[in-house]
Amino acid sequence: MSAWLDGRRALVVGAGSGIGRAVVDVFRSEGASVAVLERDADKCAKLAAEIPELPVVNGDATIGEANERAVATAVEAFGGIDVLVNCVGVFDFYRGVGELEAAEIDGAFDEIFRTNVKSHLHSVKAALPELEKSRGAVILTESTSAYYPGRGGVLYVATKFAVRGLVTALAHELAPAVRVNGVAPGGTLNTDLRGLDCLGLGDKRLNDAPGRAQELAARVPLGVALSGADHAWSYVFLASERARGITGGVVHPDGGIGVKG
Repeated sequence: MSAWLDGRRALVVGAGSGIGRAVVDVFRSEGASVAVLERDADKCAKLAAEIPELPVVNGDATIGEANERAVATAVEAFGGIDVLVNCVGVFDFYRGVGELEAAEIDGAFDEIFRTNVKSHLHSVKAALPELEKSRGAVILTESTSAYYPGRGGVLYVATKFAVRGLVTALAHELAPAVRVNGVAPGGTLNTDLRGLDCLGLGDKRLNDAPGRAQELAARVPLGVALSGADHAWSYVFLASERARGITGGVVHPDGGIGVKG
């Protein structure tokens, strides 16, 4: 039986850790050829050392030029792109509007929307000509925060609703040539998701919260604490021919949070 992604050529944006890195590993295990765009130079070096054959581009996904370089690198390596995945994100550590100083709002808004929303637009724009040629697929990373309150602060939740909107708008615009779907992970173990630099949270990692595995399991009906590798299989499905009839949709690997009373 063939692997789910045999022959697929993928670009993963934000691939240095967490869900993005898991997507790289699982896509490759399922037969895909993968190239990556990653902002952190140390993570790029680690990827290159661990997977020597992996085309790695060091660049900021919020900038069009970096995405264009990554697309060009993937095309040079593989001859085209069939799948684009974006896993870029930054967190606000549950800051409500009442906890944000008025002087902080402009900087925090610009940083989190630039990272969590604009990066997705730039990656799609850069890859679109190749995806139209291949009649490919886009998979953007939403979050449970795009569906349920309390899973982030006011700015993070707003950005994830915006990504949810991107999935809908792009799926409509790009059909029938390109499918566009989202994955909305719940809380994730071993993530390197960090806070906003402008709020002094750039070195704070969500994964460092004490008792995180127990807390994640306790909040969902299935009682599971999911890892990036768990989430990555949802991306595999949406990238595969098995999902050829799905666009504008979302997969929710979240432990069943939506059925809580």
